[in-house]
Formats: sequence, structure tokens, C-alpha cells
Amino acid sequence: MAADRMSAGNGGALRVFDTPDQLARAAADWIVERAQSHGPRFALCLSGGTTPKRIYQLLGEAPRRDRIAWRETYFFWGDERFVPHADPRSNFRMACEALLRHVPVPPANIHAIPTGPARPADAAAAYETALKRFYGADSFDPSRPLFDLTLLGLGEDGHTASLFPGSPALAETGRWVVPVSGPDGLDRITLTYPALASSAAVAFLVTGRHKREALTRVRAGDAELPATRLQPNGTVSWFVDRDAAALAAVNGV
Repeated sequence: MAADRMSAGNGGALRVFDTPDQLARAAADWIVERAQSHGPRFALCLSGGTTPKRIYQLLGEAPRRDRIAWRETYFFWGDERFVPHADPRSNFRMACEALLRHVPVPPANIHAIPTGPARPADAAAAYETALKRFYGADSFDPSRPLFDLTLLGLGEDGHTASLFPGSPALAETGRWVVPVSGPDGLDRITLTYPALASSAAVAFLVTGRHKREALTRVRAGDAELPATRLQPNGTVSWFVDRDAAALAAVNGV
């Protein structure tokens, strides 16, 4: 069962589910509905993580799989670890194993973040070029979003994509894609705020009691957390499980 609430801060509809599986099924159905309502193409920006993985698996199975026009669906990623695509830590590999290899999406529709270049900066530049080619312009038009739907997670420290607290990437307003170093020291490639904000809809996917404090702070508008500072041009929805939402519910946000 889900309860819907509204909030200030990085608000939007807050949908609370009793279990992560209920969340995943509701989110998968919601994604199908959005895919069916957009044309002539549907651009979906993916997130890594355990919660999205289950959603991707559901999208790759009947009956949801049969309700999406895969040849009109285009895939992108919000961030990626700078590791080979075959590496178990790769967001691309996870999405392929959970979803892409199970659906008839043309390879040309899959726009993975490249990790083959020698330097993360070269990979970021190459991905920005690919995004601009798909978008058809070098700057964003607020009335014409890059993505139809962007899926995002929320870290315990309030990061989203690979936009971490204290990172110089938080101040980037020109580039669409930048290299960053994660708290674990691993190089990553991430979309910046301008690119992530250019979406008709953004959905945050949050599960687990370890996310409670971050969720409550973001929903309350705490600008110290990177996820709060993302202000999408389109709608924002939050799909959270009961464990993550406990403090948010208590505090009325």
C-alpha cells in the first residue's frame, strides 16, 4: 500500500510502500505508463543500485516487457564508475543483465557512458558530445527536455548520480558531463545538474532505514545535500519504502 504526500524542498509526490518489492512493482508500472504516453521517442536516463535493478528486471519480464515500444526507447545513464563495462561494479553491466539483454531494443538506442578512453576527462567529453548529438543542440531549451524520464537514487550522504558533497562538480553550470572522484577514491563519470535537470520527469528511488536521515533532509530542503540542489525542469516523484520514509512521515514532509 502506498501513501502520497507533498513536500517543500526538493518535493513532489512522495509515495510510500510497505516493502521494496511493492515499490519496484509500482515504479515499473509507472515507467511503462510514461513510456506509452510519450512519442515519437522515449529517452530514459538510468540509475545504478539495488532498487533500480529490481525495477529493470520487472520491465524486462512479461507483461510489462510487451507494453513498451523498445525500438522507440533510448537509454542513457546518469553516472558510471570508470571501470570496463564487463566489471561487476559497472552500472551499464547491471542494466544489461537485468533489462537490456531481455528486450528487443536496437543497440543504436543504447547510449552507455564510455569507459574505454585512457582518462575519465576524455570519457566525459565523449559522452557530452553524444548527448548533444542526440539532443540536437549545444545548449538546453527548458521547453524541450533532453530526457523524458530520469531515475535517480539517494546516498546516505545525500548524493545523487555521482554528485557528492563538496565536489567541484556541484558548481558546474556549463558542462553536461564531468569526471569526479567518489568517496572511495574510484574515478567516476557523472551528468551535471543542468543535464539531469533537463528531464520531463525525475523519479527518486529510495529504500532502507539507512537512507532515512538523508531523505528527510532533502525533502525538507536542506541545501547542503546535493540531491536537494537538483531542481528539474519537469515533475519530481519519490518512490520510497516504509523504512526509508519513517522520519519523513513523522516530520510531515
